Amino acid sequence: MQRFNLQTIESAPEKSKPTLAALKERFGFLPNVMATMANNPVLLNGFANAFGSFHGGSFDEIEKQVLLLTNAVTIKCPWTVAAHSTFAIEDGIAESEVEAIRQGKLPKNPKYAALSALTKALIEKKGNVSDADIDAFTAPGYSKAQILEVVTGIGVSTMAATTTNMAGTPIEERFQAQLWSPAMSAAA
Repeated sequence: MQRFNLQTIESAPEKSKPTLAALKERFGFLPNVMATMANNPVLLNGFANAFGSFHGGSFDEIEKQVLLLTNAVTIKCPWTVAAHSTFAIEDGIAESEVEAIRQGKLPKNPKYAALSALTKALIEKKGNVSDADIDAFTAPGYSKAQILEVVTGIGVSTMAATTTNMAGTPIEERFQAQLWSPAMSAAA
């Protein structure tokens, strides 16, 4: 059940309008999660600032989608799984890698697997990861400082996933080919 209106640039609260316009420009459309967040400028503007910071970081587009999709599956959010599956494929991730993450498994690519494993561990262990978790992340070439960037990505994605799960945000036509439910995950 959809609990919040999907705002447009015209219908949103005044303090949400500039951010919505910028996000629409960036994406070429206004994703429903952002149209939902726009009901409260504090959430929307906080999300947009964290989103911009994360997307300006050191991870390439594929790595960002591996992290965001892993977070979406771990949190069990159908909207963010569908969206990030779509974006991951558009960014060039092999569909087999996307499907592995959607099933709660690790990608075959060692670097993506390390990123996905750390992301999942940080969420499931509520940040209380072990030295072995950190060593497994840095072994394929990531820096220890990038762990903090993973935390940023988890924060951004958690804001979106929590919003869409709570609000019952509908999944856009654009993402329908990547529909997902928690039952599809081996980790469910």
